[in-house]
Amino acid sequence: MNNRIITLCYRKIIDINATHPWDKLVFDDSYMEFKMQAQNFSQGTTYTSYAELLRLVPNSSRLPGLVTPAIVGYVQQLHEIIPDILNNLGRRFLNFKQFQFEIINSSITDKSKHHIAINFYSEPLYWHDTIGQQLLVSATTINDGQQALTDLFQLPSYVNIHTLQVIA
Repeated sequence: MNNRIITLCYRKIIDINATHPWDKLVFDDSYMEFKMQAQNFSQGTTYTSYAELLRLVPNSSRLPGLVTPAIVGYVQQLHEIIPDILNNLGRRFLNFKQFQFEIINSSITDKSKHHIAINFYSEPLYWHDTIGQQLLVSATTINDGQQALTDLFQLPSYVNIHTLQVIA
């Protein structure tokens, strides 16, 4: 039997309409940091949007990396468990070690235009089977006669199979 090892990516999008407390804190702190960092790139110009800065100001592509430290503490509060993604029992089950902060859009002068994403990359999972619309996965492989704890879940919106490795 072939073992299929997958890594999932969950893209959590946060904007002004965030309702969960954690999302609101990430939104507010990332916007405040964006405003401070973007001023270094926009000084002496009339550019106020992230898109204008990216297009017209050298090195402004560094902004996501400069804003990331403002949200690291919040990501640490998750204790390496990807938020929002639940198994069939309604439990969060996906672990992550890596994440990437992304600025989708923003404006120095209009907080309502601040849109961000955090891409969470799961730890490797063994994909054992597909049952209907759901994936059966586990953190460990199963050899003949062995058992492993599994999770059954449906791929929701904004979750993608990021990598696939097949081992014969």
